[in-house]
Amino acid sequence: MAVEYYILIIGYIFGFYMAWNIGANDVANSMASAVGAKAITIRQAIFIAGILNVVGAVFIGSHVTNTIRKGIVSGEVLSDPHVALIGAFSALLAAALWVSFATWKSLPVSTTHSIVGAMIGFGIMAGGFSVIQWDKLGAVVLSWVISPVFSLVIAFITFKIIVRLIVSRQNAFNMALKFSPGFIGITVFVVILSFLFKTPLGKKLSIESHTAMLFGLIPSVIMGYAGKIALKYFVKEKNSNGAEAIFKRIQIGTSCYVALAQGANDVANAIGPLAAIYFLVKTGSIGAEVPVPVFLLLFGGIGIAAGIGMCGYRVMDTIGTKITTLSNTRGFCVDFAAATTVLIASKLGLPVSTTHAAVGGVMGVGMARGIEAVNFGIVFRIMIYWVLTVPAAAVTSMAIFKILQFFI
Repeated sequence: MAVEYYILIIGYIFGFYMAWNIGANDVANSMASAVGAKAITIRQAIFIAGILNVVGAVFIGSHVTNTIRKGIVSGEVLSDPHVALIGAFSALLAAALWVSFATWKSLPVSTTHSIVGAMIGFGIMAGGFSVIQWDKLGAVVLSWVISPVFSLVIAFITFKIIVRLIVSRQNAFNMALKFSPGFIGITVFVVILSFLFKTPLGKKLSIESHTAMLFGLIPSVIMGYAGKIALKYFVKEKNSNGAEAIFKRIQIGTSCYVALAQGANDVANAIGPLAAIYFLVKTGSIGAEVPVPVFLLLFGGIGIAAGIGMCGYRVMDTIGTKITTLSNTRGFCVDFAAATTVLIASKLGLPVSTTHAAVGGVMGVGMARGIEAVNFGIVFRIMIYWVLTVPAAAVTSMAIFKILQFFI
């Protein structure tokens, strides 16, 4: 068997390992607020996030995968099959090792940062600084800044609206029930659009933008009012905490929404380099446009689900309980802000950090209650790891690349 096939086999192993790490670390971004607010248990979170990450990876994930795979390193390096093969493998292993370390420390880091840093490391070793697409890297870095700020603002405003319209009222339960079709409907609307815009499903159906909006609007209105009827029937806690009882149910839906977005965006971090290895071995080169097979997206989604089930609780506790105290209304705002940020970025092809969006959302609802409500000590520790991620992954990738180049 040719050495490239051994690398492909090992690539599958470490591609799955990277996907496992995404699940183990980034599960906090999709389910931590729901668990922290006690809307669902950890076991329920693992089950929901596992299924929806697979769905998001398979149906929405391919567009961002292309950005990760070809956007950072110049094609002139990838034109050498042997170098590209070793480089993609080095990037996978380096990124996975860093995320494993962060998970062990129970701190949320960006798997997007990790794989981008690892790709930079391999690119520098293979062709020097000139082969790095600095303009595209600049867009990626900009998305890292935009995602937490954008998510923070959305969460802050959403929570303020909920407080003004619902929480501050004496009949909070009835007001929450009154406005529930709007909160449920807008969530359903964005989820439907995420499937119809710039996804394999959307391209196959060839739906125009205005038609997609209509397709999203009608079921959103129906689901919004159906949700209100269901809430009226099932929620009985008509007391001073009634609004939280309503949002406890709604938050389960928003957590599903975040998990779907997470699968769509983060599967690229494991499958991007693996797709490069796969096509290099199969065809000997990488064309200008290389479709990512559905089975690779499914493979990455299953790996993510496995990581969630086996080790997701560690980082979940950090975001869910240590930054600020979360209620169900606050948790809804965090989920809504984070998922909206990630899905918009996904549609733009930006490898935005789910971690940044989630932490930004948690800070947003905390700051809506006052600066003192946010534990900036833990936020500072998280940010240090964010800053270290790119250089750490890059240096590790450089070392692995040199070792593999010596032996292969």
